[in-house]
Amino acid sequence: MSPDRLYGALTSLGLRQEEAKILFLGLDNAGKTTLLRMLKHERLVLHQPTQFPTSEELSIGKIKFRAFDLGGRQIARRAWPDYYAKVDAVIYVVDACDRERFAESKRELDALLSDEALAKVPFLVLGNKMDIPHAASEDELRYHLGITDFTTGKGKVNLADQTARPLEVFMCSVVRRMGYGEGFEWMSQYIK
Repeated sequence: MSPDRLYGALTSLGLRQEEAKILFLGLDNAGKTTLLRMLKHERLVLHQPTQFPTSEELSIGKIKFRAFDLGGRQIARRAWPDYYAKVDAVIYVVDACDRERFAESKRELDALLSDEALAKVPFLVLGNKMDIPHAASEDELRYHLGITDFTTGKGKVNLADQTARPLEVFMCSVVRRMGYGEGFEWMSQYIK
């Protein structure tokens, strides 16, 4: 995604000088840190698996937001609730090639979606690694995550309707810079 396009998507956040708080969550090896580094450096950066929660302030144009990469190993997931306060959005990244871990990813996503502290927070689910030939399709990923009937559509949700939490799946390839831009555009309409 080009910096201009990402800036255009984030401009609609209306943040100007404010900061949004966005959590990057998902199992280990899903691509959270790679995505965060791609957003920050606009190129692939080699890195070690996330051992401890990290925070990055990203500036695109005049817009600033703080992204939290909390790690995805089982021990790191215990710390996730410590970061739920005043969250503006959650980006949940799933490795679309690792079918053996879909059930585990579903359990974690279910726990997040049922947590009262995140009840009104928009969720962007990114099915990463779609560039790999054996990756799951969007429909398959929705099915295995149990959200086929719960996503709100790639259009706009009426936020006055208190029963509809913005939740949507976008397939992407972080390394190929595909798909996540559309997800950010969708998510940006819900961050105030």
